[in-house]
Amino acid sequence: MDIRNVLVAGAGQMGSGIAQVAAQAGLEVLLYDIAEEFTQRGLSGIRKNLARSVEKGRLTQAEMDEVLGRIRTSTDLDQAAACDMAIEAVTENLQVKLDLFRRLDEILPAHAILASNTSSLPITQLAAVTGRPEQVIGMHFMNPVPVMKLVEVIRGLATADAVYEAVKTLAERMGKTTVEVRDFPGFVSNRVLMPMINEAIYCVYEGVASVEDVDQVMKLGMNHPMGPLTLADFIGLDTCLAILEVLYEGFGDPKYRPCPLLRQYVQAGWLGKKTGRGFYQYT
Repeated sequence: MDIRNVLVAGAGQMGSGIAQVAAQAGLEVLLYDIAEEFTQRGLSGIRKNLARSVEKGRLTQAEMDEVLGRIRTSTDLDQAAACDMAIEAVTENLQVKLDLFRRLDEILPAHAILASNTSSLPITQLAAVTGRPEQVIGMHFMNPVPVMKLVEVIRGLATADAVYEAVKTLAERMGKTTVEVRDFPGFVSNRVLMPMINEAIYCVYEGVASVEDVDQVMKLGMNHPMGPLTLADFIGLDTCLAILEVLYEGFGDPKYRPCPLLRQYVQAGWLGKKTGRGFYQYT
């Protein structure tokens, strides 16, 4: 299965990172979002990342220019009609993703693969709204995409073996290491990570320790590169809450119940680094 042209739907932090590594792997990339300001912001982030690599001697200026030359932006999804694959990286909202998959199924050619970068939502449910469920798969990148090596490749109930192999090969072409995961809430990464983050928030909520001390315990005691509350701010507290709610609903197990303090922070608009305030304040 030859994949040459890729649509990346969603030009936020994850989508722009996926677009960058795809273009660096030699693919022609269409970076789509609903407004030009979003696509341009995404493209600007890609330029900054590549320029940093040039400064550090990892890329030449000519190589940077070639990568950027393989990325075009659009607010018109119909321009994806010639793409061999779509990678969806929009907001972690099931209805938004379902609506997008219906549209992609109509627009993309019959041979095209539809992949989702969802961090927790069911691939099988996304596939069910298309006429090609065997060509729908999960491709969960880690953040920041250009740096992190892992991609979870998630088979839906109907995903064909040939589609899995094509996506695994594509991820490896992007310089990633893949793991094969079955379609369960949270997959592996967030099924393990989010309860840890949630329990760290409970430690703060219950007055067991301060934010800084909870993070210090996990950094110095468990050798984690950053504390769970710092990581939650980096991921986005709204995203953490959304994933925990998927886990809680999907398994019906109280161990996944989101901490009330997390809900309160999200209600306050304290979403972490992206809004300037979460468990820490950012200037």
